[in-house]
Amino acid sequence: MSWLHHPLSRRTVFTAATGAALAAATSRAHAASASGALTPAAGALAAASYTNPVVWQDFADVDIIRVGDTYYMSASTMHYSPGAPVLRSWNLVDWEFAGHSVPVLDFGAKYDLSGGRGYVRGIWASSLNHRRSDDTFYWIGQIDFAKTYVYTARTVEGPWTRRAELPQVYYDAGLLVDDDDTMYVAYGNTRISVAQLSGDARSQVRAQEVFVTPSSVGTLEGSRFYKINGRYYIFVTRPANGQYVLKSDSGPFGPYTMRQLLLDLPGPIPGGGVPHQGGLVSTPQGQWYYMAFVDAYPGGRVPALAPVTWTSDGWPVLQLVNGAWGSSYPAPELPPPPRATRPLTGVDTFPGPALGPQWEWNHNPDTSRFTVGGGLTLRTATTTFDLYSARNTLTHRIQGPTSTATVVLDHSGMRDGDRSGLALLRDSSAWIGLKRDNGTTRVVMVNGITMNSDWTTSSTGAEAAGASVTGSRIWLRATADIRPGSGRQGTFSYSTDGVRFSPLGPALTLKNAWQFFMGYRFAIFNYATVALGGSVRVERFELTAGTGSAPGSTATVSLRARANDRYVSADNAGASPLIAARTGVGTWETFDLVDLGNGDVALRSHANDRFVCADNAGASPLIANRTTAGNWETFRRVNNSDGTVSLRARANDRYVSAEDGGASPLIANRTSIGPWESFTLAPA
Repeated sequence: MSWLHHPLSRRTVFTAATGAALAAATSRAHAASASGALTPAAGALAAASYTNPVVWQDFADVDIIRVGDTYYMSASTMHYSPGAPVLRSWNLVDWEFAGHSVPVLDFGAKYDLSGGRGYVRGIWASSLNHRRSDDTFYWIGQIDFAKTYVYTARTVEGPWTRRAELPQVYYDAGLLVDDDDTMYVAYGNTRISVAQLSGDARSQVRAQEVFVTPSSVGTLEGSRFYKINGRYYIFVTRPANGQYVLKSDSGPFGPYTMRQLLLDLPGPIPGGGVPHQGGLVSTPQGQWYYMAFVDAYPGGRVPALAPVTWTSDGWPVLQLVNGAWGSSYPAPELPPPPRATRPLTGVDTFPGPALGPQWEWNHNPDTSRFTVGGGLTLRTATTTFDLYSARNTLTHRIQGPTSTATVVLDHSGMRDGDRSGLALLRDSSAWIGLKRDNGTTRVVMVNGITMNSDWTTSSTGAEAAGASVTGSRIWLRATADIRPGSGRQGTFSYSTDGVRFSPLGPALTLKNAWQFFMGYRFAIFNYATVALGGSVRVERFELTAGTGSAPGSTATVSLRARANDRYVSADNAGASPLIAARTGVGTWETFDLVDLGNGDVALRSHANDRFVCADNAGASPLIANRTTAGNWETFRRVNNSDGTVSLRARANDRYVSAEDGGASPLIANRTSIGPWESFTLAPA
C-alpha cells in the first residue's frame, strides 16, 4: 500500500451480495471468551458455497498463511493500537479475531497523541509467517519509512514481543521462510528487492534488487514471497487495479520473469473496486486460493477469496465466474473445524481481565485511565474540545453492508465539561452522546467534525440536536450503511429504557474518498473539556448486521424450526405456549413480523392478534397473549449464515429455543445458537 498512489478504479453503484448457499444442519454453538470476545449473534453452518466478501469488515493489505490445518490472516491498522490484527479460520470463509502482532505503537510520541498525531501512519502493509524450526510466528513491517521491526510469538494470541529493530526500510514487506529455514524478505515500490535475514532474524545478511517494473506496467508493490514446488514467487500489486506474479526458477535472488494475473477485473462487490494485493494460500488437500481485498469505501477495504489453479509451467491462474471475480464459489473441501468460529458480530459485556482482540484504540491508550471487568470504565484521559485529539477512544470495525452498534452507558460518574458517547469515526465524523454542563446532563448529536488533507483537525463540530435526559443509564445507537459509493449515511438514536429508541439529529453522509485509507469505525469515547476526573462505564456493546427493512413494516410469515423441520404454532387461541410441532401452515402457524427498527422485531399471531411474549425472565414459555409490544415482546432478529434467523429476547438477552425435539414449548433461555435456536422464515 502506498500513499503515493491512489486507486485507479472507483465505482459508485452498489447492491448487496447474495447470501451463500449452505448445507448440513450442523450446529456451531458459540461461547464468549474470558478476554471479552463477542457473545455470538449468529451460528455458522457448514457451507456448500461461500459468498464474497468473505469478511465484510475493513482488513486491508492482507497477508494469509496456513499452519497445519489452521489459517491466519494479518492486516494493516495504521494509527490504531494494538496494531496488525491476526484473524483465524479453519475453512478460509469463517474468520474470528485472534490477536495482534504489535501490542503497542511505541514508535514515537505522536502515536500517544502527544506532541503530534500518527493518523495515516503506523502499521502499513506488513507480513506474517510461521517458522517450523522454532514453532514461532513472525511479523515484519516498516514504520514511518525509518526502520523495520520484527515481532514474534509462540501463538497468535500472544504475548508478542519485539525481536528486532532493523535500520533497513523494507517497504511493503513479504516474508518467506525457505525449506532450509533461511528467512528472506521481498520489498520495494517499482524496484523490487530481496533481503536475506540472519538466522535469528535480527539483522540483514545481504540484499539485492531483483526486478525493475516496466514503464508499461507502472507501479508494483505489496510484495508477498513464496516458494512453491522449488520455484520462487513474488506476488505484487499494481495499485489499485492489477495483480502480477514474478517467478524465478534459479533462487530467491532471481532472475525473475513477470506475468499478469489480473487487470481491471470486475470485482465481487458491485460499486467496489478491483480485487488486488493480498496473498496466496493452499489447503492440506492441495487446493489454492487467493485472498485479495476490495476497495469498498466508506467502509474501507474488505477481503475477498477466489480459487487458483496452476499451469504446467508453474504460473497461477485465477478462476473467474463469467469473466469476473465471483460473488460466490464452491466452498473449500476441508474437514470440520475443531470448534465453532467466534463471529465478528455480537455482544461484549467487557468481562475482563483484558479487552478482546476485536477492539483497537485510536492511537495508544493511557492504560492508567481505563479498566476492564464488569464493564469498561473509561476515565477522562484528555482535556480537549477535539475528538481527534482525545485519548482512549476505543474503536470497532463496522460490519457491512449495513450494521448497528448499541452501547449501554452508565454516566453517573461524569463531571461538568465531560463529553462521552458513540461516534462514527473517520476524517469526517459525527457522534451521539452526553454533555455534562452546570450539573445537567443532555443527550446530543454533534456533527461537522472534520480533518484537513494533512490530518489536522479543521472543525471540532457543532451540536445539531439535543434533549434532556434523566437517570444514570442511556442506550446510544449508531447505524452505518457502508456500501461502496457516495451518499451513504449514518444515523443516530438513543433510548432511556433499551426498548424504544428516538432518532436524534440529521444523518451523517459518510465520506467515501480513499485518501484516509482506513474505513469508518464505531468509536466509544469519554473526554473532558474542563478538567480530568470524570468517568463512564460501558456496560455493554452490541454489533448487529442491519436488516434493511423500514421501521413499522410488517410481513406475514411462518417459522419452521431448523432442527425438526416443524412449524411453530401459537395454538389454542393463545392460551397454550408456542411449540414447533406442526407439519403444515394454518392460521395459528401464521404470524405478523413487525419491524420495530434497528434490528428489533415483534411477533403477532395472525389468528388472535396478540403479540408473542417471552414472559417471566425467560423462565416461562413463549405465549401469544399480549395486546401491545413491550420489553418482553421485543426480539432482536439475528440473520444466520445459513439463511435461517434466530430471535433473542431483548429483556433477558437469551435466544428463543424450540428445544427437546419440538415436544417442549418455545422458551427464551439459551445463550448461544444451535439448530434448535434457528428458524426458517417464509412468507405465509
